[in-house]
Formats: sequence, structure tokens, C-alpha cells
Amino acid sequence: MKDLHSKISAMPIIMAALSADNTPSALDLKGYDSAEILLGVGIGGVTFTGTDKIEFKLTHADDKADGSAPDAGDFSAVALKDVLGVESVGSGGIIKALTAAHPAAAAYRVGYKGGKRWLKLLADFSGTHGSATPLGVFLLRGNGFDNPQANQA
Repeated sequence: MKDLHSKISAMPIIMAALSADNTPSALDLKGYDSAEILLGVGIGGVTFTGTDKIEFKLTHADDKADGSAPDAGDFSAVALKDVLGVESVGSGGIIKALTAAHPAAAAYRVGYKGGKRWLKLLADFSGTHGSATPLGVFLLRGNGFDNPQANQA
């Protein structure tokens, strides 16, 4: 069996039941050569439709010219060439859209290969969400420059 444990670190993005947009944090990929986003979605708080939906929007950015972290306006939507595991990317960097009934928990994953240092993931809620939907979203950073990665148990 190969050792994946020593080559990855996990960073929580969203760990909550939400009924409105999250405030996305900048996720730093410095020191890693690969990234994967894991989307864990519980039973929908509403019956998702084209109107009552959640769209997961991924954006990315480089450092500023002076080497500092980017501002919110520096982030741009990913394109299909920047991600793995999806057939298309929607407007604004939509990597996953929940637009149909979601009667059971599910997991999805999207790889990032865009080459920029910073990522942000927005869970964009549209329509009416009277009940919250549980979300467990993580960023797995892999192939670190300084392996083995520290234990996170």
C-alpha cells in the first residue's frame, strides 16, 4: 500500500449548516504542487431547483506584484482548463450546482491544476432557503515541498 497520508494536508473551508452564502476565505497553496476540493453535502434544506439552488464557485489569484496576499478584487473565476473531474465550469467559476432534489447526503471532488497560489470557494445560495443544508467542504493540499506532512489527528 502506498502512503498518501504523508503527502497531504487538509484545510476546512465550510463546516456548517447554511441557508445563505458563506464568506469565503483565501486558501493558500504555497508549498504544495496539487490541490483537491472535497464537497460534502447533506440532505438539502429545500428541494433544489433551477431557482432554489446552491452553486459552488471557485476563484483563484496570484500574489500581488509586491508579494503580498491578493485583495478580494484580485480573484478571478476558474475555467475548465484549471480544474479536473468536471465536464464544464459555469459563469463565475461554478464547479458544482445543486439544482435538483437532493434526498441523500453525497460527496463530490474537484481537482485544481490552475497554477495560482490562492483559491476561494463560495457556496452561492439563490432563491428561498428556509432550512439550512449541511456542508462539509475541505481543501486537500498535496505533494508538499516539505514531506512528510504533519499529522492532523
